[in-house]
Amino acid sequence: MSIAWQDHIESTPNVLRGRPRIKATRIPVGLILGYLAAGNSPEQIIAEFPDLSREQIAACLDYARALAEFEVAV
Repeated sequence: MSIAWQDHIESTPNVLRGRPRIKATRIPVGLILGYLAAGNSPEQIIAEFPDLSREQIAACLDYARALAEFEVAV
């Protein structure tokens, strides 16, 4: 399943000080990634945040992948 993180994640200066978050929520991407890093399954995360979908959680991982591939010209 291919997920485009841009469809599910946004960052606006007036919400959460611009931190990336799930669109139409105040749930930061970093929080979801922290849950995943702690070993929680998508089902466990959805139980904690019922408004989230598996696609949104996958978008958080795709966002992290995109950041990891970001190159800075030196």
